[in-house]
Amino acid sequence: MASEKILQQKQAYVDELAKKLENAAGGVIVDYKGITVAEDTALRKALREAGVDYFVVKNTLLKRAIDKAGITGVDEHLEGTTAIALHTDDIISAPKIIYKQSQDCGDSRFNIKIGFIGKEAISVAEVEEYAKLPSKEVLISKLLFMLQSPMQRLAIAASEIAKKKESEEGAA
Repeated sequence: MASEKILQQKQAYVDELAKKLENAAGGVIVDYKGITVAEDTALRKALREAGVDYFVVKNTLLKRAIDKAGITGVDEHLEGTTAIALHTDDIISAPKIIYKQSQDCGDSRFNIKIGFIGKEAISVAEVEEYAKLPSKEVLISKLLFMLQSPMQRLAIAASEIAKKKESEEGAA
């Protein structure tokens, strides 16, 4: 049986992990077996630059933290090697980087197990759909272009009407 001190350390870790899960906008849980050191280093660097918290975790501790955080539908996917990527603000950056890594590996060395947004689990297919969305900056620029486009058309139409009136007055 584990000592009281070790149990307290594990409980403190579960509490800390549960708090991270509660504060996360979303996350992706992966199976990382067989990933090379170079691939792992590159992955961790990309995740760190995007502000994503990524770490390896024991399944039993993660199950307890998930239960404590109130996230549903994830428990049955916690087998084998497990790492988790969390972001507090953005639900797109973790899936995007993790999906790219899974595509780069190509084989079964790095697989997405499941994802979650808020307190709800999302399937691997949904994680991939989020990963394929354009970045926040691209979406904002598209929105601004769409909002600006009618104003530009109105300004062009008004300008053409003014030019036509000037040419009619000049011809008369």
